[in-house]
Amino acid sequence: MAVHMRHAGRYREIAMAFARHGFGYIVEEIGLSMPQRWLSREAHGTRTTAERIRLVLEELGPAFIKLGQMASTRADLLPDSIIRELVKLQDQVPPFSAETARGILEQELDMPLHSILSRFEDTPLAAASIGQVHLGRLHTGEDVAIKIQRPGVDRIIRRDLEILRDLTVLAAKRWEWAERYQLPQMVDELGKSLIRELDYTHEARNNERIALQFADSRDIYIPKIYWEHTAARVLTMEFVEGITLSRREELIQKGFDLKEISQKLVNAMLQQIFMDGFFHADPHPGNLLMMKNGRLVFLDFGMVGHLEEGMKTPLASLIIALMRQNTDGMMRAIHRLGLIDPDMDVRGLRNDLNRLREEYVNVPFSQISLGQALNDLFGVAQKHQVSIPSDIVMLGKALLTMEGVIENLDPELSIIKMAEPFGRRLLKERFSTRRIRGKLLGGAAELAEALVELPGQARQLASVISKGKLKLEVTVPELEMLLRRLDQISNRLSFSIVLLAFCIIMVGLIIGSSLTNRATLLWNVPAVEIGFVVALLMVAFLLYSIFKSGRF
Repeated sequence: MAVHMRHAGRYREIAMAFARHGFGYIVEEIGLSMPQRWLSREAHGTRTTAERIRLVLEELGPAFIKLGQMASTRADLLPDSIIRELVKLQDQVPPFSAETARGILEQELDMPLHSILSRFEDTPLAAASIGQVHLGRLHTGEDVAIKIQRPGVDRIIRRDLEILRDLTVLAAKRWEWAERYQLPQMVDELGKSLIRELDYTHEARNNERIALQFADSRDIYIPKIYWEHTAARVLTMEFVEGITLSRREELIQKGFDLKEISQKLVNAMLQQIFMDGFFHADPHPGNLLMMKNGRLVFLDFGMVGHLEEGMKTPLASLIIALMRQNTDGMMRAIHRLGLIDPDMDVRGLRNDLNRLREEYVNVPFSQISLGQALNDLFGVAQKHQVSIPSDIVMLGKALLTMEGVIENLDPELSIIKMAEPFGRRLLKERFSTRRIRGKLLGGAAELAEALVELPGQARQLASVISKGKLKLEVTVPELEMLLRRLDQISNRLSFSIVLLAFCIIMVGLIIGSSLTNRATLLWNVPAVEIGFVVALLMVAFLLYSIFKSGRF
C-alpha cells in the first residue's frame, strides 16, 4: 500500500505502541507486516483494556489524544468502560520555546512583535499538544491571552488522520464489531472536527456567537475576541482573571455561594441548548471561571454543538417523556430524533425502553443524571439501529461533563428538574400564535412566489415538449412484486393463446377431413378424441390457476 510506504516510520511507531500495551495481535490481524519482535512485547500487567487504550492514545500524540477526547462524546457507539477512560486523557506536554512562539505570532499576523504587543510573557500560562497560551498586553492597554499553535502540529495530525482512516477501513473489513461500531465513519467525522479545530478562526467565531447569546446577561461573561490579532494559528482574546470551578475550597474562602454558581451554570447551558440551539460542548472546570463580580465565564470554544430547529423540540419532548416515565412519548421523540431502520424491531425497542423506564421509577429527581439518562437512551437506540445525530450525542457528553462540575459544587441540585421548564417553554413557543403566524406568512410568500414563477415554468415545459425532449420518470412502490405479477399474467395469456391455437388446428382438421371424405394417416389414430382430452385438460388447468389466484 502506497500510504504504508510513505508513512512507514509512523506505522512502525504505532505498531510498537500497540504492542507495548498488549494490542500486538491487532496489528497482526489487520495485516500490517511488522517484525515479530515488535509484536511480542506485551507488558500490560493488570491494567484493563480500556486503560490500555487510553495509554496507547496518550503515547501516540495529539491526533490520537484529540480523537480519543472527541470519541468520549460517542456514548451511543462505545462501551461505558472505554468512555470513562477516554474522559481521563491527558493533554499535557512540554511547552515549545518562547522564540518559536514569537516567530509564529509574527508570521501569522504579518508584523513585528513590538507592533502587536507592548508586553509578551515568555512563560506560557498553559501548554497542550496542539498549542499553548501566553499572556500579553496590547498597546491600547488591554491584557490578552494569546493561543499559539504548536509548530508542525497541522502536518502531524493530517498524517495521523490519514493513517487512522486506512487502519479503521482494514479493521472494518476484518472484524464485525469494527463495522458495527462504524469505526471508519467515526474517525472520518471526528477527523473533520479536529481539522476545524486547527483553524483558530473557527473557535473565534464560536466565541462570538455564544457571546451574543449572553450579551444582556448579568450572570454570564464571554471574553472579547481581538480579530485584528487573530489568524488561523493565533487566537487573541481578552484575558479574564478568576477562579476555576475546580478550586472549590478557594471559592468558599472568597465568599462565593456554590449553589448560586451551580444554578448559573445550569441555566446558561440549558439556555444554549434549548433556546439558542448552539452550546459549549466541553464545560469542564478548567473552562469555567468565577470573576470577582460574581459573573461566570466560559472559555475555550473549540468544541461546540449545534442543534437544528427540528431537533430541539423532540429533545424537549424526550426529556418531558422521560420525567413522566412515558414510553410512548419516548418512542415518538426517538423516532423524530433519529433515523429509524425500516426493518427495526419496534416491539423490541419498546420493551427495552420500558426496562429503562423502570430503572428510574421512584428515583428522586435530585438523583437522576440527565446526561446519563440520555446516554442510556442512546445506547438503546444504537442497539436497534436508530442513528442518533452526532450533535445530540455531543449534548449528552456536555451534560455529563456539566453534571460532574455540579456534583462537586452542589450535589443536591436536580438538573433534570431545572430542564423541564426550558422544555415546556420550547414546546409553548413552537405552538405560539407568533410562530404559527410566521409559518403561515412564510408559506403564503412561498405560494405567491410559486404562482409568479408558474407562467415561466409552463413556457419552459411547452418548449421541452415541442422539442420532443420530455422525459417521464415513474417510481412504483413494490416494483419487484408488480413485475412478478405482470410475468404471471403474460404466462397465462400465452397459455390461453396456445390453447386457442390448438383448438383452431383441431377444428380445421375435423372440418377438412369431413369435406374431402378421405382417409388419411392421421385418422388411423383417434386424433379427435386425443385432441379433445388434451384441450379439456388445458382448459381445466387454466380455470384452476385463475380460481387459485383469487382474482377471477
